[in-house]
Amino acid sequence: MQTAERKVKSGETPAELARLRAELAGKIASHIQVEGPIATAVPGLGLSRHSAPSECYSAAYQPELVVFAQGEKRINAGGTTHICNGSNFLLTSVDMPVLGQITGASKTEPFLGLFIKLEMPVVREILSQDEFLVPGVASGTRGMAVGKTTVELLGACCRLLDLLDKPADIPFLGGLMQREIIYRVLRSPLGRHLRAIATLGEQSNRTAKAVAWLKTNYTRPLRVEELAGVAQMGVSTFHHQFRSLTSMSPLQYQKRLRLHTARVRMLTEGIDAASAAFEVGYESASQFNREYSRLFGQPPMRDVKASLLAGAASARD
Repeated sequence: MQTAERKVKSGETPAELARLRAELAGKIASHIQVEGPIATAVPGLGLSRHSAPSECYSAAYQPELVVFAQGEKRINAGGTTHICNGSNFLLTSVDMPVLGQITGASKTEPFLGLFIKLEMPVVREILSQDEFLVPGVASGTRGMAVGKTTVELLGACCRLLDLLDKPADIPFLGGLMQREIIYRVLRSPLGRHLRAIATLGEQSNRTAKAVAWLKTNYTRPLRVEELAGVAQMGVSTFHHQFRSLTSMSPLQYQKRLRLHTARVRMLTEGIDAASAAFEVGYESASQFNREYSRLFGQPPMRDVKASLLAGAASARD
């Protein structure tokens, strides 16, 4: 009985969560009529809409928070699959090359979500508050994780979207409301992952620096010793920390990033597979074709042609 009373007082009831999810979905839908992601007038805030399921696609996630209001999406990072729907949010604290797929979406009930870019200096500022100044080192930190949305988080997201109807309030209130949302995430069970990345000197923070370095230098030959030096760790410790954080080895991470970048260039710039392969660091076009086919299910140019045809059909619809 006492547990039930606490739930009612806190507002954490299934009915209230459903009401706020529906409210958030309605606010997102009112501000995005096009397919795909868009930026908004609030710095760092974006919205996403999809009116049909998609094929599997490649993406590169930056440190961000994604709150799902409606529909379902699957995200695969290094063999770990995350099911994302209206009941949860996705926290990405380091750059991650992933495979994504919209699995639940229709014209009457489109996939709807919002994403907020995470600025680590802002996260550190919030962590400097007294209530977060507690000892302890997070273990098992992951660079991507899924958590359950709460009434407080959904309410804060709804209020943030309300600013789109009051643009004069954005310069003053936009940052404050995003800080509240980050605060809610830090107070959630997933907060330890974000805290570990943001805390200077932590192993996860040092590993994240190596991840950022690898993202910038992905075309170079991979030397794990060099990466371990960036993280100020021994090679064995670094390799373990890197896999724990990204669900990939450094070589797998580099390969995913290279293949994603090559695919984007072929789709957007119209270059051929061999040119794309060499531009992203491959020395052998045949090796590129093999690894591309293994990841995306078909050879590069066939995959690109199919994607362009699917995009044209979607635009006609």
